[in-house]
Amino acid sequence: MAGLGAIILVGGASSRMGRDKAALDWDGQRAVDRVVALARGVGAAAVVTAGGDYGWPHVPDAAPGGGPVGGLLAGAAWLRAAGMDRALALAVDAPSLTPQDLAPLVAAPPPGAAYEGFPLPCVFALGLERAAAADWPLRRFVERAGLAVLACTPEQARRLRGANTPEELAALRRPPSAPGP
Repeated sequence: MAGLGAIILVGGASSRMGRDKAALDWDGQRAVDRVVALARGVGAAAVVTAGGDYGWPHVPDAAPGGGPVGGLLAGAAWLRAAGMDRALALAVDAPSLTPQDLAPLVAAPPPGAAYEGFPLPCVFALGLERAAAADWPLRRFVERAGLAVLACTPEQARRLRGANTPEELAALRRPPSAPGP
């Protein structure tokens, strides 16, 4: 059985955010739970978190403190063992993504796709990660994987960027048409 699985990079506490981004409240739901539901909503048959245990299937980061690619490698191995052939990689700090944001990525033919300027979210064919090193920057992994580059709107870019600081979190919580500070 082959299919789409999802890897959610959780990463733990953020020094810039001042708290654990996976546990942030997002409309009465933890950010990690919202992102898991989003992945399942776009067809992910298996979901694993990388870098922390939040009550979902999880894997430890392959290179703790070394960046997100270690988590992708560990998550990809878990998804392959679960019978998946593609991975949707998501960051837990982008809980305002929508199914419409993810649909073009999920529909992309192998080897997959990412948005222009944003390594996450992306979809990649499992097996591509075998040529990557755990200490690679995420952008290098995405570029070397040969993923299709999709254009995004300014509104999508705001959501794709995620919430790495309290200011970015406040901006994501504002309606799209609301002005910034």
